[in-house]
Amino acid sequence: MPLPLYLLAVAVFAMGTSEFMLAGLLPDIASDLDVSVGTTGVLTSAFAIGMTVGAPLVAALARNWPRRLSLLGFILAFAAAHAVGALTTSFPLLLATRIVAALANAGFLAVALTAAATLVSPGKKGRALAVLLSGTTAATIAGVPGGSVLGTLLGWRATFWAVAALCLPAALGILKGIPAGGVKEKTTGGRALRAELAQLARPRLILVMLLGALVNAATFASFTFLAPVVTGTAGLSELWVSVALVLFGMGSSVGVTVAGRLSDQSPGPVIAVGGPLLLIGWPTLAVLADEPVALLALVFVQGALSFALGSTLITRVLYEAAGAPAMAGSYATAALNVGAAGGPLIAATTLNTGAGNLGPLWSSGLLIALALLIAFPFRTVFTDGSSTEVLQ
Repeated sequence: MPLPLYLLAVAVFAMGTSEFMLAGLLPDIASDLDVSVGTTGVLTSAFAIGMTVGAPLVAALARNWPRRLSLLGFILAFAAAHAVGALTTSFPLLLATRIVAALANAGFLAVALTAAATLVSPGKKGRALAVLLSGTTAATIAGVPGGSVLGTLLGWRATFWAVAALCLPAALGILKGIPAGGVKEKTTGGRALRAELAQLARPRLILVMLLGALVNAATFASFTFLAPVVTGTAGLSELWVSVALVLFGMGSSVGVTVAGRLSDQSPGPVIAVGGPLLLIGWPTLAVLADEPVALLALVFVQGALSFALGSTLITRVLYEAAGAPAMAGSYATAALNVGAAGGPLIAATTLNTGAGNLGPLWSSGLLIALALLIAFPFRTVFTDGSSTEVLQ
């Protein structure tokens, strides 16, 4: 894999740390800003909504910009948003900074996903995506737990400052490692924006985007509210939240690595095996959440299965959107973040029901069940790595 791909992964690490870190900071933010934990969950959804809307919008605006300039501008804007967030005492302003950061993240990830696909040969998109997503899994392994510990010791604002600081070496890496020119010709191939947007009418593309969104919704529904499960249901101390996040991150790393080697040519087995196991896993985690050992083990397993299945589906988005070379990354980003926005919103509605802290886990199981019900009639779409027109 080319060096620029790993430099992009470093930037994704900084941004992934921010996107996921609230899972361990929500109670602290809620207490400091005098709002409920359920309300602070809106910060995660707002970030995801900003990325969902921002990905295609910003990608369309930036499709003819020099790639290095685009990536550098996005990550510096992301850093600035976190600096403002660290200083504010207003929840609405903090919410606004999350939206700004999301737009910057959306633009960066949309360009980076497209870049990753063009930096390798056509049959290695899955492996390239795995390298790029290794920044996200590294964030869940090291960045998010580290941020949780930092937040526990020094307050949540220290974590925001740390993310802003992480962006600076990533920006330097982009400046040094990404070529300054020659990007527009490679990525757009002269295709008009209207022609690229027309790809969204393809049933196969709609299907894989929908499934990717549902799987990611299930992941974020539980991941966002993992801290109350660890400290409330399992009765562990706050530092164990970091342990749980590390285990989830380690599992996600395993899942992405395995899926990266299979998703190009053999996506079917990943989905056929991973989907049912993921469906069984969320309710099992809900039932055994009061047993700390079982809870921590299942967090690892669910992290692996969620990211294996999710990254495979997002790889399929890149393949199915091959006719939109400049916008494909934004479609993948939008699919990811429709789920990341909807999952916490759905989960938040369950917190005040009889299910309590376990409500998000049950909702994750229902979301995976829905995904499998939708996927089953069209399972032949995933039997190989090609994009034959099964649904057209």
